[in-house]
Amino acid sequence: MSGVTQDLGTRQSSGRSIDAILAEARSRLRRLDADEARLAAAEGAVLVDIRPAAQRADEGEIPDALVIERNVLEWRFDPRSDARLDIADRFDLPVVVFCSEGYTSSLAAAALQDLGLHRATDLAGGFHAWKAAGHPVRGGVTTLGG
Repeated sequence: MSGVTQDLGTRQSSGRSIDAILAEARSRLRRLDADEARLAAAEGAVLVDIRPAAQRADEGEIPDALVIERNVLEWRFDPRSDARLDIADRFDLPVVVFCSEGYTSSLAAAALQDLGLHRATDLAGGFHAWKAAGHPVRGGVTTLGG
């Protein structure tokens, strides 16, 4: 049995790397910087924080952002899902997803586009970029860049 396990561990995979998957996801997005994301939210876009609770507690939060952890995002925003949010009732809903630094959010926004939410995108640089731009945040115990 250990020979089989060893073969699986050393064999070259035919799958794509996470860097390739991320690049493909981002190629479909018009990613927003912090200023653009703030403007989009002011114009009605839904800011969605997909960070885990521990990360939000440590880093802080964007006031009025909707917290939907990554593991349920698609179910909450698919207009066809029985588990969708009330606001997720149309495919043209503008959604700006963010995580801590803007990696996971790119994958999440692309997944929302795969569901048909063609206006989904993400915040380039994530929460860190929002905070560094001086936009409102609340809570958190760490300081960024200092």
